[in-house]
Parts: sequence; structure tokens; C-alpha cells
Amino acid sequence: MATVTTAARLHFGFQNLALAHDRLYGGVGLALDEPRLVVSADPADAVECPDPAAEPYVRRAVDALDVPGARVEIRERFPRHVGLGSGTQLALASLVAVARAHDTTADARTFAPRLGRGGRSGVGVATFEHGGFVVDGGHPTERFTAKPPAEGDWEVPPVIAHHDVPAHWRFLLVVPDTDPGQSGRAEDQSMRQAVERADPGIGDEISTLLTRRLLPAVANRDRRAFGAAAARLGRLNGAWYADEQGGVYRPPAGALVERLTDAPAVTGAGQSSWGPTVWGLTDTDGMDAARKAGEAALEAAGVDGEVSVVAPRNVGASLDE
Repeated sequence: MATVTTAARLHFGFQNLALAHDRLYGGVGLALDEPRLVVSADPADAVECPDPAAEPYVRRAVDALDVPGARVEIRERFPRHVGLGSGTQLALASLVAVARAHDTTADARTFAPRLGRGGRSGVGVATFEHGGFVVDGGHPTERFTAKPPAEGDWEVPPVIAHHDVPAHWRFLLVVPDTDPGQSGRAEDQSMRQAVERADPGIGDEISTLLTRRLLPAVANRDRRAFGAAAARLGRLNGAWYADEQGGVYRPPAGALVERLTDAPAVTGAGQSSWGPTVWGLTDTDGMDAARKAGEAALEAAGVDGEVSVVAPRNVGASLDE
């Protein structure tokens, strides 16, 4: 039996969505140590996976690896379509577990397009590989087409910056009980509509923000500067998506972000990917206060939800046999 353990990621946003610039997308995000995903696989003569969410990924992995089958169990998981990157982690963990169960190996970056992953952002693949804070280089804008590319007709964007996240930083996660975030064809359509009308000036501002504020902050381990810069990156991205998600943040994320921004224990807050998960940055000393701030934010917004405070993850997925 081969067992792969990986975990969630935060996606702060993209560097550019405007067709006026040379490169498109360019994801920015980081790996979390929780919630986790644990996938185990044994060799088999056919695909045996009782988990309906995982089964399609297992079939793709079996086909891509050209093996007869696998018996796969999802031992631990986190919610789908809440902005924490479950799809990419599930696809890649299934791939690596199935490969090892058959006494072979599979490079996650190489196989990701064949599993339908890494078509826009490379953050999920990069955090699976190495953890930490990641900036990817995006795709050449000239490859953008009105219709989505054929399945697998892309390469995962290269990592252009990677830093370990300080071990004493902690991330508040507030997941409201609301409809899941966008995925699949609906996400593709929303992204393409956003790209076709994106203001190139926002990309220019993000470029300056990234090089002068966000990257220096993580390199210098400056939590307050990092939180403020990541929050600003999210707000700028939200301006691109406002028509697609009902505002700069997808409701009720805006109310949660506003409340957390005023919390003394939290330095920076924003929406991860399409939401509904909202993040806030604190440290080990502020964990209890940050958790209470998250609970108070949910109460003020009039919604139920889950609140947790988790550590960053500076290693990639692990493989046990």
C-alpha cells in the first residue's frame, strides 16, 4: 500500500488577467498544513474507489500511468470547491499513490495537465511539490483563446519565486456555510469573461505590489507587511471578478473580510480563490484571539460556518509505504 499525505492551499490571486500584457494569470499563494488529504492505494486489476469525488481522478491516473487498476481509499479529506484547492491535491495525490502502488513513480508537474490540472494557476501543483509561498510565471497571453484549450493542451506554469513561510505564522480560516465556489465549466466561463474585459492597469499595480511589497515581506519575515500586501492583492483581483461574483468579494466574504480587517489579532484578510473561504493572518501568540475574531465575524454576518487556525506547510506531499 502507498499513502500520500498533502494539504490545502490559499490562493491570493493572479498577477494579470488583461490581454494587453505579455503573460496571463500568474498565480500567487501558499501551502497550509491543514486541512489535510490522505490517499492510499493498492494495486488492483480494475479501478476500485467508493469515493465519488475521487473516482474520476483515480481513473485518469490509471489511464495516464497505463496500469490495470488500483484500489484507492480516501482516508482524510477537506471540503471541495471552498477555495482551498482540493481538486488539484486530490488529483495529484491519487496519481502518486497509484503509481507507487505499482512500483513506479510519476512526476506531478508532468502529469498534471493530463489530469486536467494546472491550466491556469500553477500554485496547487507547486505547493504539492514543495509547499511554501509560491509565485508562478503564468502563460503566454498569445495562447489565450475564446474557447478553453483541449484537455491537457498546456504546461503547468513555472515557479518564478518560492519562499518558506515563517513557522510561527498562523492562518485563520473562516468557511461560511454557503454555496460552493465556482468550478468546472462555470469557472472557465467566468474566468474568460473576466479576462476579456480586464483592466490592464490593475495588472500594473499588482506587479508593483508583488515586487516591492509582497515578496520583500515574506523574504524579511515581516508578517504585518505580508498580510497587508496579500490583502491588497486580493482586493485588486476582486475588481476583475466583481461582475462574476457579485462584488469585490463573493458574499458573504466581504462582510467577513471587513470584520477581520478590524480585528487587532489579524494582520490582513481576504478571500481564497473563488471562496467562500476567508483567510486572516496571525501568529502563534494571536491564535486564540484570531479564532474568536473569526467566530465573531460569522455571527456579525449572520451565517454559520467553521473556524480554524492552521500552520503553514513548507514541505511538499509525503509518500509512505
